[in-house]
Amino acid sequence: MRDIPEASKGETSNKVNAFQTAKERPAGTAGRRTAIEVIGLSKRVADASGELTILHDVDFTVHAAETLALVGASGSGKSTLLGLLAGLDTPSSGKVLLDGTDIFALDEDGRAAFRKAKLGFVFQSFQLLSHLNALENVMLPLELRGDAEARPKAEAMLGRVGLGSRLRHYPKYLSGGEQQRVALARAFVTEPPLLFADEPTGSLDAATGEAVTQLMFELNRERGSTLVLVTHDPAMAARCGRTLTIAAGRLQD
Repeated sequence: MRDIPEASKGETSNKVNAFQTAKERPAGTAGRRTAIEVIGLSKRVADASGELTILHDVDFTVHAAETLALVGASGSGKSTLLGLLAGLDTPSSGKVLLDGTDIFALDEDGRAAFRKAKLGFVFQSFQLLSHLNALENVMLPLELRGDAEARPKAEAMLGRVGLGSRLRHYPKYLSGGEQQRVALARAFVTEPPLLFADEPTGSLDAATGEAVTQLMFELNRERGSTLVLVTHDPAMAARCGRTLTIAAGRLQD
């Protein structure tokens, strides 16, 4: 076989290395800033046997405007992980950097202020305030930020999710799908760069869940936010640009 000149060997090696790097890098993330960086994240809690490890040294990165699904069996640790990403819980060890901020270097008030400025969160159980109507629920995060345009922005967002005629309805008079659309409007109305969703269709029937899923991804595309969601639904996970599987508190290769 003909010998390959040393210079060509070097060029070939560089091309192979570049190809391998490209395969390992999530599609479309080249040159994009890092939105989420998780470093050695662990969570341990006391139980009857002494100590239970829920998460084991989790590491991963999410780029800006990427969509990521966290999947795994019940009890695998995925919802715990999402809560840690949002700073709703504290880890036993490790770091979470959101837009370059180490959120666990902040105190509880600091984390709350960071969430108010940077995060939207959609819960499976909606988490609407029962004493507020749909409009007031969506206005709330804007009012907490001192936004003078809270009412028109909330009205516009509720119109965007198809609830322009239900502004004055309280949660108990709304269907499950309508409540989740209010929750989506509340999460998106502040145009947060980061959006987290924990089983956002888990309390809905299949048809309503599909409609809510479609709406969530449409809103996310329009606003270019970074979306991380926990789901048992393979179809929802397939809509994300990337999927991470968690089993027994560990990320699977």
